[in-house]
Amino acid sequence: MWRLKVAEGGNNNNNNMNVKEKKAYIYSTNEFVGRQIWEFDAEAGSQEERAEVEAARSTFYNNRFHLKPCSDLLWRMQFLREKRFQQTIPQVKVEDGEVIACEKATTSLRRAVHFFSALQAADGHWPAENPGPLFFLPPLNEDGGWGLHIEGHSIMFCTALNYICMRILGQGPDGGQDNACARARQWILDHGGVTYIPSWGKTWLSILGLFDWAGCNPMPPEFWILPSFLPVHPAKMWCYCRMVYMPMSYLYGKRFVCQITPLILQLREELHAQPFKEINWRKVRQLCAKEDLYYPHPLIQNLLWDSLYICIEPLLTHWPFNKLVRERALQVTMHHIHYEDENSRYITIGCVEKVLCMLACWVEDPNGDYFKKHLARIPDYMWVAEDGMKMQSFGSQAWDACFAIQALLASNLIDEIPLTLARGHDFLKKSQAKENPSGDFKSMCRHISKGSWTFSDQDHGWQVSDCTAEGLKCCLLFSLMPPEIVGEHMEAER
Repeated sequence: MWRLKVAEGGNNNNNNMNVKEKKAYIYSTNEFVGRQIWEFDAEAGSQEERAEVEAARSTFYNNRFHLKPCSDLLWRMQFLREKRFQQTIPQVKVEDGEVIACEKATTSLRRAVHFFSALQAADGHWPAENPGPLFFLPPLNEDGGWGLHIEGHSIMFCTALNYICMRILGQGPDGGQDNACARARQWILDHGGVTYIPSWGKTWLSILGLFDWAGCNPMPPEFWILPSFLPVHPAKMWCYCRMVYMPMSYLYGKRFVCQITPLILQLREELHAQPFKEINWRKVRQLCAKEDLYYPHPLIQNLLWDSLYICIEPLLTHWPFNKLVRERALQVTMHHIHYEDENSRYITIGCVEKVLCMLACWVEDPNGDYFKKHLARIPDYMWVAEDGMKMQSFGSQAWDACFAIQALLASNLIDEIPLTLARGHDFLKKSQAKENPSGDFKSMCRHISKGSWTFSDQDHGWQVSDCTAEGLKCCLLFSLMPPEIVGEHMEAER
């Protein structure tokens, strides 16, 4: 049975590292406050508890086309059981045509406040999933494909990646519940095959050996050694975009391809509309399924891609430039990867970047400490609910806690929930970033973070302006309240 653990380092999941080794590769800036990880314990749970979990899973699956979001029931059931929560405030009902009285509204509010307080974790935050894009979920679209989000139409990017995941996990080409693999493959082929996958998909398929790097638009690692005065310098890019292309450019520069197994050879036949060896990779670079296309490339962008592809990249991959420029660019790019990994405690900025940085570290040294530190942080991204296991974009612990606290304060019931407020206040104080990124952070394309709040927890390290505003607002509100209710006030300097 799966159990949610809060503010703990290390874990017990079975893989190549034992618990002692894992603890050596994981570290925290604030004793893991805000960390939320799921662990599986085969012996956990009574027969009644397991039946409750299975009932929640079955209900979701049977209604998945009509009610696509999950209700995050597993951790709620766990917390309410562990706290032995009993709702003692009687339920009130408003009959049709009845005028809603203040007394009934207040009673309903009190019930909600006490129930919501029971869902608070011991470290003061409210756990919740934040999965964002669909990386692995049961097919939620009736046409057999996957969308980027649960409400979205099927697209090539998600349908292809989910199909590949199912095949890697052991499903046959026609396997899966409700013939999921066969339906997904048919959707892919009906839309031209995986040569119509957008650029990020082309990158991942090239890594897997299901595509050729020659079918990708260039992502030269030399980007990371450009002089800072240029308008296209990495420091001028949005942080998420920069962090995606940083490890991508390293893998592209290395032309890394995984081992070609019999499964990879089968997938080449299953996913392409023509034989793999007959594909003209140069011509498929700009292909993109209309379902995936948010905005077409302007002519100038295609001209730039073609110039890089035809003129620049052949120079950089041949002697002497491959020795003088390409190797140095790869070293600088990896230096940036290690810097970002260390300053986020190997969480990185989000899920897309996390797996790419982890893979880049493995390519550099499969047995190195950098890769092992990445492995130790994988549980931070996994979330389990009645709709299955999914990968989070990362957490929203600080963001959610700020709004939860403001809602509770607005209820004017603070005398009934002093412990809840004190815990929430303590969480915010322990989650504020206390330091800037290490070293000469401006040369690493980073900004000040000291005094800020992140979207998730302090270890994540990436400052966010609106999260900082909400965190500051909460702490200012607490500073106006009695310390015996909300705990010690935050120092004015902070």
